[in-house]
Amino acid sequence: MSTTLEKIAERLHAGDAPGVTQLTQAALDEGLSAGEVLNRGLMTGMQKVGAEFRDGILFVPEVLVAARAMHAGIDVLKPLLTAGEVASRGKAVIGTVKGDLHDVGKNLVGVMLQGGGFDVVDLGVDVSAQKFVDAVKAQQPTVVGLSALLTTTMQQMKGTIEALRAAGLRDGVKVLVGGAPVTQAFADEIGADGYADDGASAVDLASSLVA
Repeated sequence: MSTTLEKIAERLHAGDAPGVTQLTQAALDEGLSAGEVLNRGLMTGMQKVGAEFRDGILFVPEVLVAARAMHAGIDVLKPLLTAGEVASRGKAVIGTVKGDLHDVGKNLVGVMLQGGGFDVVDLGVDVSAQKFVDAVKAQQPTVVGLSALLTTTMQQMKGTIEALRAAGLRDGVKVLVGGAPVTQAFADEIGADGYADDGASAVDLASSLVA
């Protein structure tokens, strides 16, 4: 691995956005491709952040700072990424279901998915089933991620899956669910394709479902 790529991963892990910006440009100037910088620099750093968050070594504030650093690096790469140099793993539409205004977990998953090579469309919070249906029609994603932090809003996940089925869209997307009260058993019960309890697991699951 290039020393510059190692430094990108290290500075991202440390949440040093200016450092990541500078090193990302330096890596490109060295002749590395945007794909190499994304996969072996930014994503390597973000995967370490995700693993340490899952293991209780890092906490939400540190993850959000690291995410900001990752976005700084992606901003440098964006002209090359949008030019089609790097193959996307697909598009993911995510949102917190209707009646629920919690977004920290959803935001972390969105950042991790983006770091994992997905194009992410974040619908925000309090998202109705119809809004998810409209977004799937418009965006044609491969993955839909539903988040809920309240036991009272979990049933909105079931309603959203049923709405996708009624619209004839269910078979075309993989639906992932997550959030503090959500379990694998609940995911199975409502007909979701998968359940993840943190951002790193969500990326692994989404990647395996669209492979």
